[in-house]
Amino acid sequence: FLSRFHRWNSPKYLYGESYGTPRSAALIYDLEVNDDVDFNGVIMQSQILNFDLSADDPQHNPGIELPYEIALPSMAATAWYHHALPAEPAHLRPFLKKVERFAMGRYADALAQGADLPRAQERSIAARMHRYIGLPVPYLLKADLQVSGLMFEHELLNSYDETTGRLDTRFDGPSIDPLNEHAQYDPQAAAISSAYVAAFNTYASADLHYKTSLEYLPEINISDWQMKHRPPNASMKLPIDVNVMPDLAYAMKYNPDLKIMLNGGYFDLATPFYEGWYEMHHLQIPRSLDKNIQYHYYKSGHMIYVRVADLKKLHANVVAFIRQTDNLGGRS
Repeated sequence: FLSRFHRWNSPKYLYGESYGTPRSAALIYDLEVNDDVDFNGVIMQSQILNFDLSADDPQHNPGIELPYEIALPSMAATAWYHHALPAEPAHLRPFLKKVERFAMGRYADALAQGADLPRAQERSIAARMHRYIGLPVPYLLKADLQVSGLMFEHELLNSYDETTGRLDTRFDGPSIDPLNEHAQYDPQAAAISSAYVAAFNTYASADLHYKTSLEYLPEINISDWQMKHRPPNASMKLPIDVNVMPDLAYAMKYNPDLKIMLNGGYFDLATPFYEGWYEMHHLQIPRSLDKNIQYHYYKSGHMIYVRVADLKKLHANVVAFIRQTDNLGGRS
């Protein structure tokens, strides 16, 4: 691409969304370190670099409590949006900062104790969780204080037989089975996917004049993906889920001028916004490189651009990031 379009001396950026964020982290390492291609920046939207942090099914990985902890602020944002809190705070962001401190403090300490957690402390934590994410105390106690994203999506509005979204928890729809433990579909996908499929097919055929008998698939089954990865300097692929945090950290140290932009939606339970913050604050980089990372948050979900106000905000933030980092002296 760089040779074909004569772009070797142009500013260079990677933009990854969702599964594109681990790809971007792995690719920037490969391009910078192995191919000697310098980049100005990497833009991440709805980030997941360490798949052990996924909030979808952490119950299948017992002993790893972080997914529950870093998903809690997104659950709190969702309960706030749906007016499902026993006492609704006036402003979202200060409320979420309080939840973040609780999640990484008292809540994390309680989960770390496992079966040794005193009953009185367990009830106290459940009561605080009820205040923050709206689920009933008996439910939280029965769940051992561990609520996955899919459990939360099914339970928050279950008294109304409603399920909240996964990619964007502002959406809700009728529960497929109100007695089930987990959400059985994503109301956000049900509401908007057909519009995106129609728009893409129309654009490809009418605007680009691309003719094919192939079917456009908006999503695929990822259960058969090869999810093993060999990080930089590791002797083998690790027997854990994909974690490309070492790749991004290596690239940032290899090129100390590389800038990172993180964009997250408060109402995203597929890749919770606090997960991205946590990953960036646990990169193995010198503290002097922390200043190379920007954080931007939106009152939207995984697909930030679904909310028009945040589409405009995201666009403006990306433009500003590029102009700050393109080294063109304002000529871009």
